Amino acid sequence: MARGWESKSVADQIEEGNSRKGERSSPDSVSPHTRHLTGRLQSLLLSRSRLLQQLDRAKHPSHREMLLNGLKAVEKEIDEVSAELSTAGLKSKS
Repeated sequence: MARGWESKSVADQIEEGNSRKGERSSPDSVSPHTRHLTGRLQSLLLSRSRLLQQLDRAKHPSHREMLLNGLKAVEKEIDEVSAELSTAGLKSKS
């Protein structure tokens, strides 16, 4: 029974992946700079997630402080990249 459920899940994932391909704009319509910013933003969001997980487990005050400082820096950069990405998106539509 678990095997049937698992294969349905895989089929759903494949179908979802195929539908996402149709939703994406063609690579030619997105500038290299915008692609770079989008990749950078995804990387920063992943780093933020990792820092939050580590912060959740950290016990030592100095380690927590270091993680908080890193989190502040990553969040600041996320804001900067997001702002630049929204500006770049507006420029490419004009």
